[in-house]
Amino acid sequence: MLSDRPLLFALQGSEHYAAFVAQRLGCQLALHEERNYEDGEHKCRPLEPVNGREVVVFHSLYGDDRQSANDKLCRLLFFCAALKDAGARHVQAVTPYLCYGRKDRRSQPQDPTITRYLATMIEACHVDRLVALEVHNPAAFDNAFRIPAWNVQCTELFAEHFARFVGDAEVVAVSPDSGGAKRAEQFRQALERQLGRSVGSALMEKHRAHTTLTGTLLVGEVSGKAAIVFDDLISTGETLRHAGLACQKAGATRLFAAATHGLFTAGSNLFDPPLFEHVAISDSVPPFRLPPECVTQRLHVLDTSALIASLLAENGALGSV
Repeated sequence: MLSDRPLLFALQGSEHYAAFVAQRLGCQLALHEERNYEDGEHKCRPLEPVNGREVVVFHSLYGDDRQSANDKLCRLLFFCAALKDAGARHVQAVTPYLCYGRKDRRSQPQDPTITRYLATMIEACHVDRLVALEVHNPAAFDNAFRIPAWNVQCTELFAEHFARFVGDAEVVAVSPDSGGAKRAEQFRQALERQLGRSVGSALMEKHRAHTTLTGTLLVGEVSGKAAIVFDDLISTGETLRHAGLACQKAGATRLFAAATHGLFTAGSNLFDPPLFEHVAISDSVPPFRLPPECVTQRLHVLDTSALIASLLAENGALGSV
C-alpha cells in the first residue's frame, strides 16, 4: 500500500542529493516547511502526516555560506524530534557528511570527545538509525552510538573510478598519515580486485602541531609508479599535498588524489600550483568553495546516491519500496 511506503524528507541544502537517492528508489521527496525567525532561530515541520510512518531524513552537515554545521545539526535534530512527536514510527537520519567526526579522542588533558557528545544528542532526539558516508574513525563512530549506526564505505566506488585512469602502469595506494592506513589498505585491495593485478602500498609520515605539518619519511616504493593518495577528507588540502610532494620527490611518474569529503576550506590552494592529474571526491559536499574552472579541469565528483539507495533498500530501511 502507498501508506506503507516511507516518507523521504530533505532539509535545506540537501535536496539535490536526496532527490537522486529518491529517484533511484522510485520515490518522491515529501513536503516540509522551514521557517527562519528574525533572531536567527528557526523551526522545521513536516507538511504530510507522519503518524505511524517510517521516515528517512537527509541532511549533509557541512557548513556553507548560508548555514554553519551547527545550524544544520540543530535543524536535523529538531526536525527528527518533531517527527517522533508527531507519531512517526521509525526515523532514520542519512548524513552524507557527518560533522565533528575528527574530534573523536582525547589528544591532550581535558580534551572533549565530541563524536560521543554528538551521538548523545542524536539519540536524545529519538533518531532510530543513522547512516553516514566514510566517517573519520570507524571504531570511534561504532563505540559512540547506542543506536544502529552505519558507516558506508566508498572504497569500491573510488577503485572503480581509478581503474579507468591508471592503464597498465604499476600502481601504489598511499596513505597520507598513519591514521588513514587501514582506509588506504581497503582502497588498495578494492583497486587490486578491479585491475586484476597487484597494487602496492605506501605510508607517509605526518605530524601536526596546530596548522604546521612535518614529517619526511615515506614508507613504500613509489618510484616509476602511479601513486594515488587516498584519504577520507580534504579540509585545507595540506595533508594530501604533503604526501603528494613526497611521492613526486621519490620518483612517482603519475600522481592522483582522492577523498570522500571535499570541504576545500582553503579554496583552490590544493590545486595551485597543480600537483595531481586530478582529485576525486564524492558528492557528499558540493565543491562550492572552488572556482568553476578548477572543478571542471581538476576535480572528479563521484555519485554516491546508488550506494545509499542500495543500503536503504537492502537493509529493510524502506519497508516495501
